[in-house]
Amino acid sequence: MPPKTVTLTLPDSRARWIAGGIAIGALAAALAGPLLASHSVLAADPATPPEHTISVSGTGRIVVSPDIADLRLGVSVSKPTVRAAREAAAESMNRMLAALKALGIADKDIQTTTLSLQPNYDYSNNNPPRLIGYTLSNGVAVTIRNLDKIGDAIDNSLAAGATTLDGVSFRVEDPAKAEEQARAEAMSQAKAKAQTLASGGGVSIVGVASISESAAPMPYPQMYSGAFGAAKDASAPTPVQVGTNEVVVTVQVAYLIK
Repeated sequence: MPPKTVTLTLPDSRARWIAGGIAIGALAAALAGPLLASHSVLAADPATPPEHTISVSGTGRIVVSPDIADLRLGVSVSKPTVRAAREAAAESMNRMLAALKALGIADKDIQTTTLSLQPNYDYSNNNPPRLIGYTLSNGVAVTIRNLDKIGDAIDNSLAAGATTLDGVSFRVEDPAKAEEQARAEAMSQAKAKAQTLASGGGVSIVGVASISESAAPMPYPQMYSGAFGAAKDASAPTPVQVGTNEVVVTVQVAYLIK
């Protein structure tokens, strides 16, 4: 019996492309199946209920008496030449520093804060600016630890040649103790607020979730500002009122309740 001959008809190129596309699509669907399947939503553990809190703020204020004064003064001199301006300003500044040190103010409590030289021009009559001289300014910050000497420091400096007085401010050298007291007062106020709210809401305070603090900068009252062209009459001493400062601390507290 002669062998049978089987004849296979190969698809044309278009059929081959279609078959390949079907195969690739089937493979992609198989791979994407797990990604497209629906996922279950994880439920919250009922054994761990969310925290309940009462958030309040408290502010502590402590009034303190300053024990330090900061004084800013200096000299400003205008002369036709740089050399003349420098020499005149140096002479006046040296006299002023000597007057301050004569009051017992230490070198470490005197610090130069301003030293500048500026040209001066004449703009009158709509003419091009004409250089007419120079102004040299030299300023210092002075820390005065004996508040009884503030008036003398001002008057003696002006009499010695100071021409600028930018201000005097007062502070507490070590505010840590006052801040601690203000902090305790702020926390006490916050706790009292939370207890009132908890009582009104029929809940109990069981702990603290968070605490944050902010401290207000201590104000420095400016007592003087200006420029002086002549020495001050020593027979009329400058009155200075030290007054008081306020240390302020604010806290934000979240209390746990149940």
